[in-house]
Amino acid sequence: MVKVEVLRIGHRIIRDVRVTTHCALVARAFGAEKIIVTGEEDKSIEKTVKNVASSWGGNFKIKFSSNLKKEVEKKKKEEFTIVHLTMYGEKLEKKIKELRGKKKICLVAGAEKVPAWIYSESDYNISVGTQPHSEIASLAITLHEIFGGKELTKKFSKAKIKIIPQKKGKKTENKKKKAD
Repeated sequence: MVKVEVLRIGHRIIRDVRVTTHCALVARAFGAEKIIVTGEEDKSIEKTVKNVASSWGGNFKIKFSSNLKKEVEKKKKEEFTIVHLTMYGEKLEKKIKELRGKKKICLVAGAEKVPAWIYSESDYNISVGTQPHSEIASLAITLHEIFGGKELTKKFSKAKIKIIPQKKGKKTENKKKKAD
């Protein structure tokens, strides 16, 4: 099984809180193991992501870093394939078979203007469509394609809350801690 991490570029607290939070939530729900957020450190996002993982299960991690270049270099040393999500890249549908053959993938999702060097340092520049759209959409679709839809039925270990699918309404099952 492929190991996927997400590298979120240039988070700005004033502007990107919801989008970065949603990138982290999509990364977790769709099969990534970790998100590394570069830019401004934001304890509110960290708290939200940790609370979601605690309640809904899994071992998803979040890390903040002030040095994008260092994070890319580190991922390369760890033998991750660097995949930059950009509308200017090669079409996802033409490269997905190659990506599925990789053991470790680091998906790079922009926030602020992406530095030009990312395009040359990435192993792949991949587009999900060629029109302006959200990095959240690119991330979700790319993860869905990498995992071939299997992430939609993923079971999360240690989940305290579980959704019970139904035709109408909302129903959850809450697992309470048993007393010792």
